[in-house]
Parts: sequence; C-alpha cells; structure tokens
Amino acid sequence: MKVNTMFFSATGTTRKVVSRIAEKISENLEKGMVVKSFDFTLPNARKEPVSFTKEEIVVVGVPVIAGRVPNVLLKYLNSIKGNDALAIAVVLYGNRNYDDALIELRDILQLNGFKVIAGGAFIGEHSFSKILAKDRPDEKDMAIASDFADQIYSKITAEADFQIVNVKGKSPYRDYYRPKNLQGEPVDIRKVTPLTNSDCNNCKLCVSVCPMGSIDKEDVSRLIGICIKCGACIKNCPTQAKYYDDEDYLRHKYELEIEFASRREPELFL
Repeated sequence: MKVNTMFFSATGTTRKVVSRIAEKISENLEKGMVVKSFDFTLPNARKEPVSFTKEEIVVVGVPVIAGRVPNVLLKYLNSIKGNDALAIAVVLYGNRNYDDALIELRDILQLNGFKVIAGGAFIGEHSFSKILAKDRPDEKDMAIASDFADQIYSKITAEADFQIVNVKGKSPYRDYYRPKNLQGEPVDIRKVTPLTNSDCNNCKLCVSVCPMGSIDKEDVSRLIGICIKCGACIKNCPTQAKYYDDEDYLRHKYELEIEFASRREPELFL
C-alpha cells in the first residue's frame, strides 16, 4: 500500500504530526517507501481536486478553528475522492478543546469515499499565542504520534473488514465556539485583521505564507481577502511587524492563555 499525507498547516504544527504518523506507518509497511505529500495550505494547492485508490493510506490533518473544521476548507475537502482508500483523521488544536472538529473531519472523509479507520486529536501551539501550548507538538506528543502509527499499522495488518472509527464529538455538530466580552455576551472576531507597524521591512514573507492569499503584495499592510487568524503572518514575520489590537480579540487571547494553561494530552481513537 502507498502512504500519503494531506494537510492544511499554516504554522507547521499539523504538518509535523501528520508527517510523523505517515512516515512511521510507511516504515512499518516497507523500509524506504516514500510518503507522498499533498499540502493544501496555500490557495493554489486547493484549486485541483485529488483522488486516491483502495491501495492507498491517507493521513489527513487540519487545524481546529472555533471547535470545528475550518469552514474555508469545506469546499476543497469535499472535492477529494477516497475511492475506498484507508484514512486517518487528525486534528490539531491550541489546548482549549477540539469540540466537534474530529467527528466532522471523519464524517467528511467517510462521505467522500474513504474508510476512516483511526482518528486523533493533537495539541499544537495556539495560533493566537506564543505561550499557550508553546512549542507543541513537543517530543512527548511526537512519541505518542509514533505509537499511534504503530497501532494503526497493527490494525491494518490484522483486519480485513474495516468499520468506521468511533471518535469523540456530537452529531449534529455544535455551533462554532465564540468568545465573550466582559458582560458575558458573545463577540464576533471574524472580521478582525492584523495590523503592520513601522518595523516592517517589506520582505513580503507574509504574502507568501498567507493561506487565504489575503495580503496585498504591493502594500503588505493592506488585506484584500479574509483573515482566519491562523497566525502565519505574525509567527513568521522576521521583524515582528504584524500584530492585532482589537480589544475583543486581545481579551479572548488573554483568557485562553490563563484559563487553558494546563497541559492537555492527545486523544487517540482506533
């Protein structure tokens, strides 16, 4: 069987976990087997649909945004054809909760012809923060990912008739998670966008890493599309020129860093 990865990973955390799982499965199947990678983080990569065959294994990873699969990815994800390929669903969240993201990803893959035999929810450094789940996935997370891959390999080689894996989550899915203001009322930060300070040296790195293609190449302080708060421009900026100043956003960021500081561990389903 051929092993593949498919992932959206604006800051590299999802890619790291998905790649480790796929590489370990591949190594168990046949030493030297090359894992094929489908990185659909950038806009151009989401223009062409992808299809697989029943002789393939696909480790699919997406970040969790507001407790769900990012809605900006739904159209693309629903264009992928599984054709009875085996799939492992993986979600990465920033230590708050993954809510219904994993069950939603599992269902999307199943409806598109994959046999979803395993699922995992892993933790990565939060896109809003440099201290919440800092530097995760770390060595402990990666060791768990390797062990998960070994368990998947054992399942693949021991079973002939695969049933859809049961994962944590509710169906119908819960609404997208929304932060609250000081009065306890939900606030909408979807239209909040990053600003650019005078430290910007116009290197245009932010243009190349924006997964929505929303940063104007001629004026990097200007957005020409939506911002999903993925952290790519802020965390990759060499001069730390990108930042947010919205009051509701900053309050939510602070609350996340305080309320969800305790380490959460990956959850695996086989």
